[in-house]
Amino acid sequence: MKNKPAYLIVKDHSVSNEKFQLLHNLELDMLETFPQPKPEKLSEYYKSEDYISHTNSKRNLMEISYHLVRKISLKRKVKLINSFQSENKTLLDVGCGTGDFLKTASDNNWNITGIEPNADARKIANTKTNNLVFDIGHLEKLKPNSFDVITLWHVLEHLPNLDDHIKAIKLLLKSDGTLVIAVPNFKSYDAQYYKEFWAAYDVPRHLWHFSRESIEKLFGTVGLKLSKTLPMKYDSYYVCLLSEKYKCGFINPLNAFWIGMRSNQKGKRSQEYSSHVYVLNNENL
Repeated sequence: MKNKPAYLIVKDHSVSNEKFQLLHNLELDMLETFPQPKPEKLSEYYKSEDYISHTNSKRNLMEISYHLVRKISLKRKVKLINSFQSENKTLLDVGCGTGDFLKTASDNNWNITGIEPNADARKIANTKTNNLVFDIGHLEKLKPNSFDVITLWHVLEHLPNLDDHIKAIKLLLKSDGTLVIAVPNFKSYDAQYYKEFWAAYDVPRHLWHFSRESIEKLFGTVGLKLSKTLPMKYDSYYVCLLSEKYKCGFINPLNAFWIGMRSNQKGKRSQEYSSHVYVLNNENL
């Protein structure tokens, strides 16, 4: 494909064991999973008890580690959105999973709305949010220019119709609102170290793999500018744990910790961490 050379072949370690190709979109500096499952088939790739963000279970080291990191991350996420100037404190969380961030935001006086396509996760989320979490189709029913803050925590990489979703999200954001996006970074040290075993590729659930440049270009097309880039340092340790399992067949916590620590050290110099939080605002602000 023109301007999309092959980058890597990666296996779906979680569900299907199928192999997918990653193509490098040179124009945008992002990777695309190929072939991409049709939208109506995508849900089949989420049908696994091991898909942690859709459950509250703590059955093993991976799940315990995930929930420990999530507990720390929740405080940091709310601290971040609390730092924005927000008159009405209206928050939309797209891909809210089981609703823990929304619940924490609500406890901090945010007026919350959530979107979650997975029915099981949505059911759990609604027990925590007084039924304020809806299916993806509800996005079209929301009032334009109605949210002070819109968040997508490790969600953008899952959206099949990327350009359409970016336009829809921009439409819902107030003119002085803030968009917060967290995504893995395929340019990080841990991604380069683990290569095809890097857990954050997570094909085919992750349809896209972003760099800072691709975020700037994609959202620049709808008039949003990148205001701030923040590291998600804890992500490297969790991703490395899972990557060790894929690479070695078992969890090697010592090596995972070592690679995660090195990734953060190298990220401090290169500004290429395992995952980034991107803060975006309207260009005219």
